[in-house]
Amino acid sequence: MQDQNSSTKTEAAYQLLRRDILTTRLMPGAPLKLSALRGTYGVGWTPLREALSRLEAERLVTAISNRGFAVAPVSRAELEDLARARMVVEMPLFLESMEKGDRQWEDAVVTAHYRLSRCKTAVDDPSDAAVDQWDESHEAFHAALLSAATSNWLLRFRSTIADQLRRHHRFLGLAPTLRAAAGLKHGYGEAMDALREAIAIEHHTAIMEAALDRDVERAKALMTAHIGYTLHVYFTAKTAAPTTTPHAPAA
Repeated sequence: MQDQNSSTKTEAAYQLLRRDILTTRLMPGAPLKLSALRGTYGVGWTPLREALSRLEAERLVTAISNRGFAVAPVSRAELEDLARARMVVEMPLFLESMEKGDRQWEDAVVTAHYRLSRCKTAVDDPSDAAVDQWDESHEAFHAALLSAATSNWLLRFRSTIADQLRRHHRFLGLAPTLRAAAGLKHGYGEAMDALREAIAIEHHTAIMEAALDRDVERAKALMTAHIGYTLHVYFTAKTAAPTTTPHAPAA
């Protein structure tokens, strides 16, 4: 019973920390001090250490020699590498899913698209709750597109890449763009336009329609362009960013 209780506490700590890392409430590079985490999450030393070790294995946390743990950093180079990795892993899954998808798959894709279409975007509502809901619905839509594929290993790799891209996007693209818009300076309009385009439902609708029509070439072209939007948002936000960057909001 004691082992089961300890396992439950570790799982709870893991889920809480993972959520806050992926949503950048725990910022990339931030130190993860056990004393502070205990106060924030109400979890003991042992569950926290075990949870952090699990997150280190997922490359969401780094262990610093003699200094404990920190949230894994993000960078432009890693964002570009993740986009390339997504292309390599996700495109074969997408094509296989289109080939093998049945009526149940079609229904799942349409349902996920509808739920995404009902979400407010960060442009309309930059609150944590709205961004989280859009993130979850967006991930569910892309997962539905791939759900008829059968390669468990590729799906597993794809999930890892998606998690890393999520926090890179929120930290490198979304948060700087929203800061830029709040500053009302030159170039900030372009940053918001890039974000608005990247998350527009119309792109997702076009991908859905091509997939359901089994239009392989159009689906490939649309997905390739879609994967590139995150990079475009980052580059535009970087250009518009002020020389003195204010504290990032929890996006």
